[in-house]
Amino acid sequence: MTDHDTQRWKALPHSPEDIEKARRTPDTPQTRAPAYKLAFDDTDFLTREELRPVRLQLELLKPELILQERGIQSTVVMFGGARIPEPGSQACAARNDEQKQNLEALCGYYEQARDFARHVSAYSATTYSREMVIVTGGGPGIMEAGNRGAADINAPSIGLNVVLPHEQVPNNYVTPGLCFNFHYFAVRKMHFMMRAKAISFFPGGFGTMDELFESLTLIQTGRMEAIPLLLFGRQFWEKVIDFQELARQGTIAPDDIKLFHYVDTGKEAWSIIRDHYDLPRA
Repeated sequence: MTDHDTQRWKALPHSPEDIEKARRTPDTPQTRAPAYKLAFDDTDFLTREELRPVRLQLELLKPELILQERGIQSTVVMFGGARIPEPGSQACAARNDEQKQNLEALCGYYEQARDFARHVSAYSATTYSREMVIVTGGGPGIMEAGNRGAADINAPSIGLNVVLPHEQVPNNYVTPGLCFNFHYFAVRKMHFMMRAKAISFFPGGFGTMDELFESLTLIQTGRMEAIPLLLFGRQFWEKVIDFQELARQGTIAPDDIKLFHYVDTGKEAWSIIRDHYDLPRA
């Protein structure tokens, strides 16, 4: 219950009050039966297959209300590999020597992500309403670097975690009150896009590719504003995705390649965002 709720007059009881009363009900065969539980306090009921539409709505609504209450108007999204370690770190998820060598070569992007987040957050801190707050997937690697860059200057940042088969916990740099956990990938992806004023993509795997192509598709089809899409590391991206060949084959238009920018530093990426929105150069 928020402070706003406690101050608003209501003639009818609040739901938490009824939950508390129901839990103090005398124990009888009738009150012990699952049917007697209040529907919104019944986990077994809420997790039934038929309740999926309700759970989808709840997962969309809970972060939205919290972000509204925190005054967050817009975000800058940071996508990138969870396996890319901090330089000098031993936390490398390589399966063999070749992967280890390649991931170590990519670890410089951790520092670039952290620096980019600092640039963005320094501007965000100057806005009356929270504009361009950093948001990541809340996990390790590039995600950690993004949240860490914001924390470097005591700025808030958002983490959108998702339940995975292997254990995953939020990184230590996400602002605690802005750390969310999702069951549905689809709803999580909506929250990445709903407030985005720019989206950055660092080297990554399937998840990063999925997010990149979804963002490109939304902008290409006019379903999303043409915001800056920033691909960190031209050498990496040109090696793993041949956009020019797609244009040559005719499966995308030649101008579709203009939907994104290759960048190599946080400063360069911030400059593109700043120019796109005509922001002050202080």
